[in-house]
Amino acid sequence: MQTHQAKRVEIIIEAPLEHRLTDAIVAAGVTGFTILPVLGGSGRSGQWSRDGQVSLAGGMVAVVCIVRPERVDTLLDAAFKVVERHIGVVSVSDCEVLRAERF
Repeated sequence: MQTHQAKRVEIIIEAPLEHRLTDAIVAAGVTGFTILPVLGGSGRSGQWSRDGQVSLAGGMVAVVCIVRPERVDTLLDAAFKVVERHIGVVSVSDCEVLRAERF
């Protein structure tokens, strides 16, 4: 089966910024993404967990996009405008997809 090169962009950001981030992504021309809850982790401030929180407002979400390599810079520019002043992690990795016309 033939595969095609793509980029996987994962953005972990505070849950209250989810809509601002997805609006920026869509405005940049990326219409496909997946949003996942982040249950916990560890970073510069130490370990954290969603356990015991009254609401999801203090939590984090992961927004995952798979795009063609030529579109990754536009996506990153849009995402960084949201992430740069907030807690968040942006990672980019190479991946392969089966149906390139969907990306």
